[in-house]
Amino acid sequence: MVGLLNIKPTEQVLFLDLVERGIRLFPPALAQQLSRSKCLQAMVYKKWMAPHTFVARDRHDMIKQINSYGREKIGSVVTKQNRFNCGLGIHLWSSIEAAYNQVCFGSLAYPFVVQPFMETAIDVRVVIIGDYSEAYWRNNPHSFRNNMFCGGNSGEYKLLSDQWDLCREVMERGKFPNAHIDLMVTADGTTYLGEINLRGGLKGAKISGPEYQERIKAMEDAFVKSIERFHYSAM
Repeated sequence: MVGLLNIKPTEQVLFLDLVERGIRLFPPALAQQLSRSKCLQAMVYKKWMAPHTFVARDRHDMIKQINSYGREKIGSVVTKQNRFNCGLGIHLWSSIEAAYNQVCFGSLAYPFVVQPFMETAIDVRVVIIGDYSEAYWRNNPHSFRNNMFCGGNSGEYKLLSDQWDLCREVMERGKFPNAHIDLMVTADGTTYLGEINLRGGLKGAKISGPEYQERIKAMEDAFVKSIERFHYSAM
């Protein structure tokens, strides 16, 4: 089965059913579900993300982490709503206590991701499709949302070897054949994973829309041919 499945928020278990029945998907089911869920990313990619990133599923999670954030003297935090993209589901709070107050009064719906706000971080977008790759920084002087959709600027960025390694590791872990990867680079040079997606906007990228689609189509065609060769050899 080739292409992204139109799975609704309550239908994620269908991925499990398809995999258990031996149906091969391209992109793989894990990559598709990770792309749809910021919360799943925070669970699967926790070791690559900013320290103290967690998924808030209920009040118990928030209360537990309020104590942890207090011990670590963490101030401002960012929350990420589960299925929002383009920076539309990202919110900045003065403290985790402020976010907890809002969720208690119904202004913020569970589940969501919480992580410390890194004011000095450089936002880097990496696009990888087969043997094609590029990276560019994104910055918005008027908002903490650096997404191009939210008005950010961009420029070419040269990734270091350890940053390339991080990209390859997270793609392998999530079975991503191609990816849009967002990295956060701190003032001391530490790089963390922000998020990863199978698709994303190309504003700021060098690759054109038609070339991007051609490369995606080539990967899909290669997958189909590999399946056909497998069935032929099994006969």
